[in-house]
Amino acid sequence: MRARLKAQLVERLKTPVDKPSWGPDWRREGERVAGYNQALERRTRQRRADATQSEPDADGGAVESDDAIIARNMEKSRQVAHYKPLYVGAAGLALVIVLISMFVDYHIIREVWTRALANEFMVVPPALQASVMFKSLQVVFAVLIVHFMLKITGAYGRNTMIATSFVLAILMISGLGYLVAYNNMAGGTATAQEQTSQPQNSNDSIQQLFAADASVQTASMTARPATTRGNDGVSLGLPKLSDASLAHADKWFWFAFASVVFFIVTTVAALYMQTVENNLRNVHIANDYKQRRKDFVLLHLIEAAEARG
Repeated sequence: MRARLKAQLVERLKTPVDKPSWGPDWRREGERVAGYNQALERRTRQRRADATQSEPDADGGAVESDDAIIARNMEKSRQVAHYKPLYVGAAGLALVIVLISMFVDYHIIREVWTRALANEFMVVPPALQASVMFKSLQVVFAVLIVHFMLKITGAYGRNTMIATSFVLAILMISGLGYLVAYNNMAGGTATAQEQTSQPQNSNDSIQQLFAADASVQTASMTARPATTRGNDGVSLGLPKLSDASLAHADKWFWFAFASVVFFIVTTVAALYMQTVENNLRNVHIANDYKQRRKDFVLLHLIEAAEARG
């Protein structure tokens, strides 16, 4: 019974520590920087140098003792356990970002369905309001499917998704800057058009005096074939879009903009959902140190009992 329990404890303590997604240096640089003490290294070298305590393996090297393996695994597990508060904090922060992203996506989809189901007064009928809410909850499934796709495609898919989102974010910011400049700035196109389209009502007596002459000159200019569009710009001879075409284009541009924003926010939510999953796994790996320490103490007690017996 004691021998079987000892064998189980030894095999459990010799089991390698699972690598966390981030943390100690040995996870990235290998076991040379695992951090076990120099005394253990000296004792291991002495055992390897002693031919009576070490046997050559198939590659001609010395077989590492159980004590060295257990000690190294304990040190690696201890280092991972020190990162447990950081793992918990990273998982909590990532979860907050996921919830905020899904909240933003929910309102984007809700606005899309509101415009699709609203009447001419942009009011959704009471019978369809619950339908809009449930249709908007499809954002949860969109985030989940992107999350699963990132897990399937691995690092290449994640990098491609991040690069695509970055390019779309640059285009979105550029479009927002153009809209602000177009509508609000003093030299913007919309402001200039409003200034040119406003009628200039002047009560100047000199202008009223020559109003008749100006009307005569205008009539004579309209009688001749027009060769230019005016002095305020250069005409390129392009066909003018109708109001219906402009209205349809406005709808498509709005839909494209909403789709870009939805794609970016969904990608961010899926990436941080993967971060939450990885950090929860890291927390579980960090908790393994407590069990290893209990097993190590129990193994020491069993060996002490054998030595006394």
